[in-house]
Amino acid sequence: MKIVLLGAPGAGKGTVAKLLSELDGSVQISTGDILRAAVKSGSKLGTKAKSYMDSGGLVPDSLIMEIMEARLQEDDCTKGFLLDGFPRTIPQAEALEKLLAKLGIALDFVASLEVPRDVILDRLTTRRTCSNSACQEIYNIKSNPPNPDGTCKKCGSPVIQRDDETEEAILNRLETYNEKTAPLIGFYKGRGLLRNFTSLSSKDTVAEIAKSLKG
Repeated sequence: MKIVLLGAPGAGKGTVAKLLSELDGSVQISTGDILRAAVKSGSKLGTKAKSYMDSGGLVPDSLIMEIMEARLQEDDCTKGFLLDGFPRTIPQAEALEKLLAKLGIALDFVASLEVPRDVILDRLTTRRTCSNSACQEIYNIKSNPPNPDGTCKKCGSPVIQRDDETEEAILNRLETYNEKTAPLIGFYKGRGLLRNFTSLSSKDTVAEIAKSLKG
């Protein structure tokens, strides 16, 4: 499958992508992951990206697209890919459209994960993350809690609430999403690629997307 996953912070894109990848071996790709991998590899593109990241600046779209082009041509993408939270803006969507055309790749569709605002707030304010940068396992104090003493079940490090997952920070992230990313829904609707899925349960959402693929 070749799918773009759209959705607000807390819509479940990462979880849905992970579950979908288990269905047919399609690889989950997020901007953060490919940037970190490029930096770690020490490649020419990775070194360029590192210089922006080290200075606290944003990696420019042109460089992100170069790294994305290299990533989509790696062997593990032959089975398919799931773009998790990318593109984020209309210019990125236009650049991705040109890139896919250049590579001769056609998307199956763009899945927009729709979740009520109150559900997103509840999901993110109850999320906790392992403080070990090499682990970063994600928990939810309601549905998937860490150890009773507040440590990670995988590595034993303390589990924390990230600064960007307080209620105030989440409301700011949702505002940014509505301003910059939500317009992508109209962009892909105009291309005839958009399909909407209610994302209250990741397993149900995955089942609906799989059904839509067959249809």
